[in-house]
Amino acid sequence: MRNEEPLPMREELLHGYVDGQLSAQDRRRVEEYLADHPETAEEVAEWRRQNVALGTLFPTSVAEQRARELPVQSLSPPSGRLSGVLRLAAVLALLGLGVTGGWFARGTFEPMQTVVAEVLVREAIQAHEVFASEILHPVEVSAADESHLVGWLSKRLGTEIVAPDLSASGFELVGGRLLPSDAGPAAQFMYEDADGRRITIYATTGSPGVLASFQFEREGDIGGIYWQDESLRYAVVGPLSRNTLTELATVAYRQLI
Repeated sequence: MRNEEPLPMREELLHGYVDGQLSAQDRRRVEEYLADHPETAEEVAEWRRQNVALGTLFPTSVAEQRARELPVQSLSPPSGRLSGVLRLAAVLALLGLGVTGGWFARGTFEPMQTVVAEVLVREAIQAHEVFASEILHPVEVSAADESHLVGWLSKRLGTEIVAPDLSASGFELVGGRLLPSDAGPAAQFMYEDADGRRITIYATTGSPGVLASFQFEREGDIGGIYWQDESLRYAVVGPLSRNTLTELATVAYRQLI
């Protein structure tokens, strides 16, 4: 039996292992740890599968193109070669390449990254808990009138918004509603699968040009993946695992860029 030692910065090392950013010594330590912790090993394997899938969805050429489109002033990186690296780190974080938590983003991009306020996911989870359990009135406008719903919410939020199509993931749009938030008007889209499980996508206005990568929070049985793009803050919320919510958030993000 191995003489097991506490693994310092365990989560960061696991992320670095998945993203291939570790030294040979740290890689061996992680592999020994995973050999003794099969549940963690399975989670790490799932992270790798997600990265492969995301790499297929968002090839490097797409990431580089998005990097060139990012406003330099919003990231304030130094000039020269490092500037390009930071731009690419921002795009990779937004696209979810390294969605495990972002070893690359943690090491280089985090000082310039504005983290989405915890209040967003708290509001999103509270709104989910209130309306997802509703039988008669879960939404204000049903999916049958999706065009009106999207137009109305876009007008109230002051920017174009869409209701992502999650049907390929087994979730059909139920409808949506307008809600108040600390940031002003908020939109909530509700989805339901064949088993009656409901998830919601919550969106509020953000700070123009400020980016924040996928992050995860959980309150009781409800989890949320949240992020911010150039104009809006989003949260995908529901009683699902982190991996499943991440997959749904990735599908949603593809349709929002």
